[in-house]
Amino acid sequence: MSADSYQNPLITRYASVEMATIFGPRYRARIWRQLWIALAEAERELGLDVSEEAIAAMRAGLDNIDLDRIAEFEAETRHEVMAHIHHFGEVAPAAKGVIHLGATSAFVMDNADLVQHREALKLIRRRILGVVAALRDQALKHRGVNCVGYTHLQPAQPTTVGKRITLWLQDLLLDLESVEFRLDKLRFRGARGATGTEASFLLLFDGDSEKVDRLNTLVAEKLGFRELFGVSSQTYPRKLDATLLATLSEIAQSASKFANDVRLLQSFGEIQEPFKSSQVGSSAMPHKRNPMRCERMNALARHVMVLALDPAISAAAQWLERTLDDSANKRIAVPEAYLATDSVLLLWHNVAAGMNVYPEVAARRLAEQLPYLAAEPVLLVAARRGGDRQTLHEVIRKHAMAAAEEVRQGKPNDLAERLAADPAIGIGRDELERMLTPEAMAGRAPQQVDNFIAERVDPLLERYKDEIEHHSPTLTV
Repeated sequence: MSADSYQNPLITRYASVEMATIFGPRYRARIWRQLWIALAEAERELGLDVSEEAIAAMRAGLDNIDLDRIAEFEAETRHEVMAHIHHFGEVAPAAKGVIHLGATSAFVMDNADLVQHREALKLIRRRILGVVAALRDQALKHRGVNCVGYTHLQPAQPTTVGKRITLWLQDLLLDLESVEFRLDKLRFRGARGATGTEASFLLLFDGDSEKVDRLNTLVAEKLGFRELFGVSSQTYPRKLDATLLATLSEIAQSASKFANDVRLLQSFGEIQEPFKSSQVGSSAMPHKRNPMRCERMNALARHVMVLALDPAISAAAQWLERTLDDSANKRIAVPEAYLATDSVLLLWHNVAAGMNVYPEVAARRLAEQLPYLAAEPVLLVAARRGGDRQTLHEVIRKHAMAAAEEVRQGKPNDLAERLAADPAIGIGRDELERMLTPEAMAGRAPQQVDNFIAERVDPLLERYKDEIEHHSPTLTV
């Protein structure tokens, strides 16, 4: 491509070569040829006059793809599929008369779309598993690192870094369930004809409906699909694109939540995304270490979420057996959604595997907030021992506010002394100090990490152990 022409950053900067290849023109052209070969083989097996020589020629020419020559044919015919048929006929002349026999353009275009969806989803699944493995290790490593937990971005109750990581993990496991469901339920369109009635194939098989059904089953099996749509129009249901991109949007939502959390925690100094020794954070402020990878995750995830709307509108706007107003935006939205999701997951893996946690900073910030955070456990114990909850709430609130003010002025946190000296509380100093340790106030957080990893994460990783990407991607941009 000329340097004077626009170049898609998803290709030049962000996505992997693997994902870019799945949606590349050569890969797609190869799928079309596989479909034509599968159709010819099935037609021959069911008794049509398709020679073995023709099929052998098609197989031999499978990878003889000249994209420039195809472009020449398309400029002449103004028809993409016919351009590919002409070129395939050139490289497999013995098959020229049977290529695309009985089919319409949607046979190759739509079925190829389904193959691309499947292969792209498999790659997305592999990326997710890599992130799960990286987050799993970080959760266990930091299972007992106490930190401030937040609601409404206000200090609420202590938790641990490991427990917070399991929340990110759980979102990702839900996304993986969606991907698995979509892969399991993915269906093949098959050879259905111009409006989905299979009229052309019924004519080829002299009215034998069983052979038409068998043809569809054979072609689907040859392309690796177990099921077909029960009926179709000229195209597979456009709702499929909408549901698959909705699944990618779910992944983007989880990734963006993670990236936002890391950005907040990096501003607190508790966590930091990976940072190369030679990396520059700011052109004006040399000291800065900006969370650029997480910011990029947010940006790309936003793009995926927006793209998910495109096929939803197309699905709603299709007229009768089909219209072509889905084609142009589908060529853009679907590949870009996968490319951007791939990019997000590569970034997520990199950040998750290499993020730095600073327990000392978390401990210091937690100590600063303990005057506020201690109120709930003291209230619970005092009320359980017979105190009036509403009265206790006001008493404890005043002590917590006063102790917090002392801390803000650089003085020691004297909340335990204040509470122990108040007869309305009725809890001794030693007991209060035991209650108000970060470990006690974090509850079952470390145990929850252990249980979640053992019960939910490790069995999953064992099931997919051959697919897991343990190596964190090296990012060049």
